[in-house]
Amino acid sequence: MSGLKIATIGGGSSYTPELVEGFIRRYEELPITELWLVDVEEGREKLRITGALAERMVEEAGLPIKVHTTLDRREALAGADFVTTQFRVGSLDARALDERIPLKHGVIGQETNGPGGLMKGLRTIPVLLSIIEDMEELCPDAWLINFTNPAGMVTEAVYRHTNWRRFVGLCNVPVGMQMGTAAMLDVAPDRVHIDFAGLNHMVFGLHIYLDGREVTTEVVDKLASGESGMTMRNIVDLGWDPDFLRALGVLPCPYHRYYYKTKQMLEREQQEAEEEGTRAEVVQQLEHELFELYQDTELREKPEQLSQRGGAYYSDAACSLINSIYNDKRDIQPVNTKNNGAISGIDPGSAVEVSSVITKDGPRPITVGELPVAVQGLVQQIKSFERVAAEAAVSGSYEKALLAMTINPLVQSDELAKTILDEMLDAHRAYLPRFTHPAPAAE
Repeated sequence: MSGLKIATIGGGSSYTPELVEGFIRRYEELPITELWLVDVEEGREKLRITGALAERMVEEAGLPIKVHTTLDRREALAGADFVTTQFRVGSLDARALDERIPLKHGVIGQETNGPGGLMKGLRTIPVLLSIIEDMEELCPDAWLINFTNPAGMVTEAVYRHTNWRRFVGLCNVPVGMQMGTAAMLDVAPDRVHIDFAGLNHMVFGLHIYLDGREVTTEVVDKLASGESGMTMRNIVDLGWDPDFLRALGVLPCPYHRYYYKTKQMLEREQQEAEEEGTRAEVVQQLEHELFELYQDTELREKPEQLSQRGGAYYSDAACSLINSIYNDKRDIQPVNTKNNGAISGIDPGSAVEVSSVITKDGPRPITVGELPVAVQGLVQQIKSFERVAAEAAVSGSYEKALLAMTINPLVQSDELAKTILDEMLDAHRAYLPRFTHPAPAAE
């Protein structure tokens, strides 16, 4: 069994210790000999810190994994078997703008939904496509496992605008939903199975099983009665109207609050931004504390404080996916992959988030047919948004970006969309080289 080379783009991320922990725990099945952590010049210091912690973790585990850190992406990609991507173009400063600018105009400010999600996609997709260009030359047989947000829009762009097919998008939301369901039922998570279908941050649990017995109605009733909030660190738990939830009949994800409770979420975001800062600004402080911990030379494991980040379990999901592809496990995992007819009413070539059988040839999405009529309209609208946004990111078309912003359900009018878009394009100009529209500077 030959050793594996894994390259992680965005290796200076605070999530890297969770990734390393996942690889260590699976070493007997996943014999990694080289782990390359890659970042850009602006992330040099964080890369140094995470690289040193990764080396201590590997040493503590007594494993023959060589950890490399580099600012040379091509060096890391050469001959890689798997590539993971966990980068943030513009860092948390850009995320803070994604959150604050829409809020100023009375619109939800969130990094993957609404205007913020659009702008993050416009910044991220060109970088991801350039990584794929390098992979086509340097590691054409590698799998690219992406958990850079907005994962659904990014996956859509790859399938629509490249010929690369060894690509899978990941999200921690389904993992959190499974763990939350298990907590409600007071059982171990591995006893719970959920049939997931929808889009990234727009996924539903259609059927829930406990030891093979369907318990969907029971779980929805528990959630409706307020037994568990089932939310994430980065999304405030406002609960659900019990009658609405029982009528819906399926398990919503935490991000659905932005669409089903828009007014309340906006008001809470505005209040929090004024009192303690946007989520990005809160995370900046949390990251500062994490990197202070990471520099402790006595630290040789993932610190518990990392679980306070909203993206906890991303990395562990990535490790499980890589393990299943490498070992052809044929287990079932929810991933972002090509629809291929799994969800009726969505183009077969589009990206969806759906429970899939994971094989050495990649995910095989499980057919679910039509989504419930109560949710399919919203899913279709977000899919239209993702497709148009991906076209805008690839082409640099101002008109496409405006169209995407306007058809997003969190933006109330075309005039408002134009106002927000112009201000955000100006704010992010340094990270949007494909856009040449002379958007006026914000007043």
